[in-house]
Amino acid sequence: MQAVLCGYYGKGNGGDEALLATLLQMLPSHVRPLVLSGNPAETERCYGVEACDRMAILPILRSLKQSDAFIWGGGSLMQDATSPVNPLYYGGLMTLAQQQGLRTIAWAQGIGPLKQSWARWFTRQVFANCSAVSVRDVGSAKQLTAWNIPFTLAPDPVWALQGSPLPGLWELPAPRIAVALRSHPHLTAERLQSLTAALVSFQKATQAYIFAPSVPTDARFGDCRNGASSVAQCQSNSHAQRSSAVERCLPRS
Repeated sequence: MQAVLCGYYGKGNGGDEALLATLLQMLPSHVRPLVLSGNPAETERCYGVEACDRMAILPILRSLKQSDAFIWGGGSLMQDATSPVNPLYYGGLMTLAQQQGLRTIAWAQGIGPLKQSWARWFTRQVFANCSAVSVRDVGSAKQLTAWNIPFTLAPDPVWALQGSPLPGLWELPAPRIAVALRSHPHLTAERLQSLTAALVSFQKATQAYIFAPSVPTDARFGDCRNGASSVAQCQSNSHAQRSSAVERCLPRS
């Protein structure tokens, strides 16, 4: 069976690429993925899967007709804080998939912020019509509970990402804590200085080994997979359960 994977993929965001890498690892072996990507050629090269331009409407419609399932592959997709286009795009594709009778899965989702009343209404309708839903935070779980929509609350699946071990990591003293930062307008020099001072104090109080994986701002695909897996390895007794919505709803045909 074929499943269309929809997320903020192929846009150079390390977190979203790590979600894609994790989802591809978790898909049952009989499922053939087709990824909607902002950079289809790079996605195909790095992951060895078929990809389609996320903005090419006609190819996407053809892909939906040829597929059996549609998966929102992690992240806060249904939110209008950055742009009102987000719920229209992601919700619109999910609605099309539902209307065509595909199994539709909202996997590892975060819901909101939803500032507009229409966006809240639309989000509720789309989630209510999903075959299965999993969320990764309590706030999203509370929202779905208020909407009377069944769901699974699970850890962020990136913690289960398999990857190449970071050389020398296990020789570092425990406990090991990774701090991953990215460029952001709110992360000013003053705030970075305050964060650094807080980490120094935390390290002195706990005797933890703190390090920051080096991920360039334009890092993508394979690099981010290794970076995320290194973060996940920092605490040896940290295990994430699988978000079972995917495997449970994609039975062998």
